[in-house]
Amino acid sequence: MSPSRTSLAAFFQGHSGEQHIDQLDIPSVPRHVAIIMDGNGRWAAKRSLPRLAGHRAGAKAVRETILAAIELGVEYLTIYSFSSENWSRPAEEVSGLMDLFVEVLERELDNLQQMNVRVVVAGRTEALPPATAEAFARCERQTRDNEALTLVVALNYGGRAEIIDAVRAIADEVREGTLDPADISDAVFASHLYASVPDPDLVIRTSGEIRISNFLLWQVAYAELWVTDTLWPDFDRSTFLEGLLDFQARQRRFGGR
Repeated sequence: MSPSRTSLAAFFQGHSGEQHIDQLDIPSVPRHVAIIMDGNGRWAAKRSLPRLAGHRAGAKAVRETILAAIELGVEYLTIYSFSSENWSRPAEEVSGLMDLFVEVLERELDNLQQMNVRVVVAGRTEALPPATAEAFARCERQTRDNEALTLVVALNYGGRAEIIDAVRAIADEVREGTLDPADISDAVFASHLYASVPDPDLVIRTSGEIRISNFLLWQVAYAELWVTDTLWPDFDRSTFLEGLLDFQARQRRFGGR
């Protein structure tokens, strides 16, 4: 549902984005925004806090971003929560993150239901600790009929791994005789990816780093990229609006002139 000027004014009242909300072209809001949430560790280090404190603060930014996405009329929001490369981090940090996922889901599930958010998990979830995998599976089951926003959580996710898994699935169908190689198209390939959602229109990366980091490699072929120096725990509705306004100032050609 498209936002109204009245609701947007109320949502941004008292925030820095309040003075810019009139610049938003509501019909041109991107349908799908994907976010590389970076900077939790640096946020914690600047405050002489353990890294897990940064991840806890980052969880609050996720809730703020979900609220903003719904209010601004975004239909799909994908967040890069844990990459397949993140297992190389210190064991204590990884274990703490897995426990934090469970804690946040148990605390936020009712809020997700009230906000009418559908949760979809994308990644190799079979490698997650059982408690973490079950918490996400339960969240998917209980929110599957919600319609205000589809939240795709990229978890134990890697873009290359997703492509490999899609190729393997297609190869199995070809071997079984249920798919003719001549019928393999962009659409067929995309249907074998982890989440059946439209490609992102806009990719936001926080903390100032300018790279994709193995995120949605197939899907972001023609996405716009916006980078902010804001560390993820400090990301809020006004920063989100800033990214959308930058997106709307661009001309998307999709390879054409």
